[in-house]
Amino acid sequence: VLYPFGPGVGDEATHHEDDGMSPEIFLQENFSFFGRAHRSLYVNNNGVVSFGTMVPEFTPQPFPLPGHRPFVAPYWADVDTRLGGDVFYRQSQDPQLLARLAQDLAPAVPPGDPPPQPTWAFVATWDHVAYFGAASDKVNTFQAVLASDGITCFVMLNYGDLQWTTGIANQGDPHTGLGGIPAQAGFNSGDDVHYYNVPGSRTPAVQSLSRRSNLGVPGRWAFRVDHFEATEGPPETPGTLSKTPEAPWS
Repeated sequence: VLYPFGPGVGDEATHHEDDGMSPEIFLQENFSFFGRAHRSLYVNNNGVVSFGTMVPEFTPQPFPLPGHRPFVAPYWADVDTRLGGDVFYRQSQDPQLLARLAQDLAPAVPPGDPPPQPTWAFVATWDHVAYFGAASDKVNTFQAVLASDGITCFVMLNYGDLQWTTGIANQGDPHTGLGGIPAQAGFNSGDDVHYYNVPGSRTPAVQSLSRRSNLGVPGRWAFRVDHFEATEGPPETPGTLSKTPEAPWS
């Protein structure tokens, strides 16, 4: 379900550290998020891609967050790459990648709307990353893909194996990586009002993102984000997750 990543496709990587992040990355195209155009971002080790400002915080907080902090959270949790894993990222205008994105994003577009035709993409991948205070070899692999044609913008969230939800600073168990305050997945617009929580965020069900989808492909979620539109997946089995209410996004 993940797109190609790593040094073999030209990725750069963040330093192996706790609560670290990439340098500011200036984008080849503007990326519009909740109605605002952004020209730079950071890839934060703790499972966040943020626009214009770093997000070193390791405790996933309920959305919406106060202050101007627009970001995409594929899996906001207390990652520690000193204990294992890598965080990779790249911009791309590779025709093969863009063609695959166009095909894979098509189900996220309502019937009758023009199909996605991205001309630019940004791929951030957390590969086998450990959690803070880990006393086990449990790791997570997940990815955020930003795609744009210069006007219409999408975010795809891809989930591989998710073995932990919580570091010990958030009351997680050092041996299981579970309990405490589980990871958050979703979008914070940065305007103090609009946001979206992927169903199961900040509950134990967040670990099942790799088995669920809003596109019919287990482990894959996609959303149009320039003027945010939630794409709802099939109903969940009762009792399997606690869905957090969303604020209106229009």
